[in-house]
Amino acid sequence: MSAVIDPAKEWEEIQKTVAEIRQQTGRVIVGQERIVEEMLVSLLCGGHCLITGVPGLAKTLLVSTLGKILGLKFNRIQFTPDLMPTDIVGSEILQTQAGSAREFEFVPGPVFANLLLADEINRTPPKTQAALLEAMQEKQVTVAGTTRRLGEPFIVFATQNPIEHEGTYPLPEAQLDRFFFNLKIDYPSIYEEEEIIKRTTGREVPSAEAILDSEGVLALQKATLDVPLPDQVVKYILSVVHRSRPGGEMATEFIDRYVEYGAGPRASQCLARAARALALLRGRDAASVEEVRDIALPVLRHRVIPNYNATGEGVKVEDIIAKLLEE
Repeated sequence: MSAVIDPAKEWEEIQKTVAEIRQQTGRVIVGQERIVEEMLVSLLCGGHCLITGVPGLAKTLLVSTLGKILGLKFNRIQFTPDLMPTDIVGSEILQTQAGSAREFEFVPGPVFANLLLADEINRTPPKTQAALLEAMQEKQVTVAGTTRRLGEPFIVFATQNPIEHEGTYPLPEAQLDRFFFNLKIDYPSIYEEEEIIKRTTGREVPSAEAILDSEGVLALQKATLDVPLPDQVVKYILSVVHRSRPGGEMATEFIDRYVEYGAGPRASQCLARAARALALLRGRDAASVEEVRDIALPVLRHRVIPNYNATGEGVKVEDIIAKLLEE
């Protein structure tokens, strides 16, 4: 395992580590380059991701592979309607100690990990969803009146199945806003699927190697904060976010017609952090407008809420964001 990266070291060393992460990911994951890049941005920013895609698109494999490469403790929770908050955060159980004395002992739940996959998060009731969302926002859990901090880094990748809606509990907009990104995974191309068959149906299945540890990931996250964010990029971010708000000074007729609620200040913060991380991944000395445009969709997809006009006329949130960037 490589040594912990110090952000003060040469830029070339950081870029070498980033390139190695990409190479190791490519050994296991075929295609999905954009999704992998966006997930790495999320990891570098310490942000949580909501991933939507039909079954069989390697969502679990993607997350577990990144966890292995980065040397992070990985846990997976399969959300079901009968899942309770204690099944996630842990609980206190009565234990018999030496001398027949009894006392409560805390048994940590799967949330005590560095990288957590919350599979089909919309299948569990709001009470259980809220338990996970507290951990996401506060990086801590409270059980029996005692608050316990989670280890750093702590990142949640939650998945949703877009096909089935019966027996689901959709996340409200206020909770969706806590996710850094909202990613959508699509089907692979025919050439990528051919490569998937060749790699996964033989005697040997490729695997990735660990090249970092949790301390190294934290150091990379700090290095991301050192990437310059020029004033013109900040102004561009503010322009995009403010134009998304209907009734505002910068809103166009299109936004007023099709948007119910625009993006809030958290969107501006996420765009700034994501632009820095994407510039680092691409080996650039500073963030630019290009990075903001490339990362705007996963940041704004769950923060710009279309209204009834948009629903009735078939205008999707992706169309609204494309129009925002076009203007």
